[in-house]
Amino acid sequence: MHSEGQEPPGGSDPSGSPRPDSPPSDSHGLSHAGAEQRGAPRFALLLRVAKLVVDGRERFCVIRDASATGLKVRLFAPLPHPAALWVELANGDRHRVECMWTASDHAGLRFVEPIQLDHLLDEARSTGKRRHVRLRMTLDGVLHSGHTAVPVIVRDISQQGAGLESQKWLLINELVRIELPVLPAIYAKVRWRDHPHYGVIFEQIFQLEDLARRCAGLPAPLDHGRDSGNGA
Repeated sequence: MHSEGQEPPGGSDPSGSPRPDSPPSDSHGLSHAGAEQRGAPRFALLLRVAKLVVDGRERFCVIRDASATGLKVRLFAPLPHPAALWVELANGDRHRVECMWTASDHAGLRFVEPIQLDHLLDEARSTGKRRHVRLRMTLDGVLHSGHTAVPVIVRDISQQGAGLESQKWLLINELVRIELPVLPAIYAKVRWRDHPHYGVIFEQIFQLEDLARRCAGLPAPLDHGRDSGNGA
């Protein structure tokens, strides 16, 4: 995991500190009247990786602080304005948000609808087995299997693996090489198959920041009504 997980969350003092959706003193860009409110207590989360859905495009973010009204997140690419925004947690929970401010690589997001804060915090603090957050996409690539190179479509990707479609039958535990426009050549093993759908696990885990920046500009995924899942 990226060193993000080793940083203490900024401004985590729960008493008297502004809510995550309140603009900091040196903020720039977006703000709304009345955003500087002190009513909701602020919580320091465990720097959980999540994703933002920005006008249908998915990108990674890191939740740093949360309150009953909003979140402070770390970004890996600038947010367009205006934009339709959702934040999605690792468990699949998705919440509509509005961007209240941006400052450097951070943003304050306000929940559009009320949320169950305890549920959000329980998910963020969970210590059980967790799936890595994955981005849904439709990305053409080339898969090398033995001496054969075939086209594939990557449907989702995480730090650990990917879900893809291949017309070539692949074997469980087969070692393959995947070439994509936005990433270096990836070696991976086939973990599951439901031909032509396959899930692969990378031989080397991507650092979050590297993967996030490389994938930030990818187009919105085509909706095929199938959540392929890479199992990572």
